[in-house]
Amino acid sequence: MNLLAALASVRIFPRKASHQTLTTRWGKALDPQHILEEYPRPQMIRDQYINLNGEWNYTVLSEKNTITKEGTLLVPFSPEAPLSGAGFQLKPHEKMLCERLLSVKCLPSDGSRCILHFGAVDQYAKVLVNGKVVVSHIGGYLPFSADITDALQEGCNTLTVHIEDRSDTSYHSVGKQKLKRGGMFYTAQSGIWQTVWMEWVPAVYVKKLELTPLYEKETVHVSLLLNHPISGCSDAEAVVCHVRDMDGRLISKGICTNQSDSLCCYSCYCDVNNMHPWNPDDPYLYTIEIQAGEDKVTGYFAMRTFTIEPDNKGLPRFCLNHEPLFLNGVLDQGYWPDGLYTAPSDEALIYDIQTMKNLGFNMIRKHVKVETARWYYHCDRLGMIVWQDMVNGGTYNAPFMTWLPALFPKFKLHTSDRIHPLFGRKNVHGREEFIRECKETVTALKAFPCISTWVIFNEGWGQFDSKKLTALFRELDDTRLIDSASGWFDRRQGDFKSEHNYFAKQFVTPSDRAFVISEYGGYTCQVKGHTCSGKTYGYKICSSQEEFQAAYHKLMSEEIDPLKEQGLCGAVYTQLSDIEDEINGLMTYDREVCKL
Repeated sequence: MNLLAALASVRIFPRKASHQTLTTRWGKALDPQHILEEYPRPQMIRDQYINLNGEWNYTVLSEKNTITKEGTLLVPFSPEAPLSGAGFQLKPHEKMLCERLLSVKCLPSDGSRCILHFGAVDQYAKVLVNGKVVVSHIGGYLPFSADITDALQEGCNTLTVHIEDRSDTSYHSVGKQKLKRGGMFYTAQSGIWQTVWMEWVPAVYVKKLELTPLYEKETVHVSLLLNHPISGCSDAEAVVCHVRDMDGRLISKGICTNQSDSLCCYSCYCDVNNMHPWNPDDPYLYTIEIQAGEDKVTGYFAMRTFTIEPDNKGLPRFCLNHEPLFLNGVLDQGYWPDGLYTAPSDEALIYDIQTMKNLGFNMIRKHVKVETARWYYHCDRLGMIVWQDMVNGGTYNAPFMTWLPALFPKFKLHTSDRIHPLFGRKNVHGREEFIRECKETVTALKAFPCISTWVIFNEGWGQFDSKKLTALFRELDDTRLIDSASGWFDRRQGDFKSEHNYFAKQFVTPSDRAFVISEYGGYTCQVKGHTCSGKTYGYKICSSQEEFQAAYHKLMSEEIDPLKEQGLCGAVYTQLSDIEDEINGLMTYDREVCKL
């Protein structure tokens, strides 16, 4: 394989290359009046909500607060995304104001509250209603909300979001975004990139719902947080749960009681007798209906458990429901040529997942990105196991983090991640922010059954104190597995010995942890008319689809499959689709051609 060519593509100062816009079939069919209208939070649904996607006004201010740009864009597409219609890149020294009107016919007199939700805003957001600050949030990948009732007035209201984005110039979590894109780094995006919505709720309402399946006990633990305690009724009347199967039949009923120091926390256990386990071939989901005072929400859960257990040879294996399962995975970075981080439609999300299932994959590694909640919902219902990466931050040092480990494998074995400057984590505030975002990520995603594994660090970028971080994740969620350091700089933490191997023959390293090849492949195949870059980046160049298919099947049959008997528990092929310069996807960037 052409290692030197690959490394040349991952230069710190990438060469400029021609770039043309590709549009997906879903982008071409986009209706500006009806953008991503599905309920944004499938795990906790109410009967009604108000979708705020669509045309917003924007103003860009310079460092000196002078107006440099203004116009309209389509939310939730970032201004850098072609589908937004804005066509500019927000710079680190600039500020963008996004604004729209909210119509409120009359304010309720029964104590109802209006909750405003943001799926994600990259990176810093300050939200105002009628000039009053209702919430501020740092972090470009996680949801946040605010009670805006007291800021509303009858009639016309103004919603304004002040946005700043340091992109890759700071220690904030940034993923693969880069202001100077090229190679394995892609167009940086900013602003509102997930659905904005609001809903009216009763005076006392469910703020948080957590459903934890207890597989061995055939029960589900229900835990919920209210905004205020329920008064005027007994525990037996306060919070009631009904569990139903996929045919709508009532399975069990539970009464949640207050069992903590907080009067707002309620929990109970609901039996799931004769349970129907979830697996990729049979993704069975149960529905749960919760009545908390006057508030009613509907969610879902699955009965499954993920473990590492020895096989009959004593080799550690990944197990689903206590049965060994080989993880045939694919890396997914969640980029779209017309929407960047934002898929043009719900159907587009489904297409990616279902296509990977059709190709025989049972796992997707969501790479250094937190997706919209609906993506995880579709993995739940379609039957796709997910490995969820934390979004990396800190400074990227290509020679230390990529070239040396790739060229000299032993180098990575003797480097401590407690030497923070080496791993781009010199800034203490950056380390603290990463820990906070890890906690928020687990909180936001914990309820999705498809997630089997938390991936904390990737290839050393921003890695620090992995022993401490692994212990933190055990505390946050003891129901899932942990890949502590994917790729290299393994500190013998977590449940997996996790290797990346693009340039050598595949192998298994004996370990007391389950062994996975968490990245491999990356074969390049350019399909004429379906690329957006004049530059090609990948790890093995194939001149035709026929050559690509032959190389892929040879890799699987001669290198991956034989290793299963030696203890290989899973392998993650790079990657789901082409992305800009990276022409190493199983599909083209526009999803029009499947190369296999």
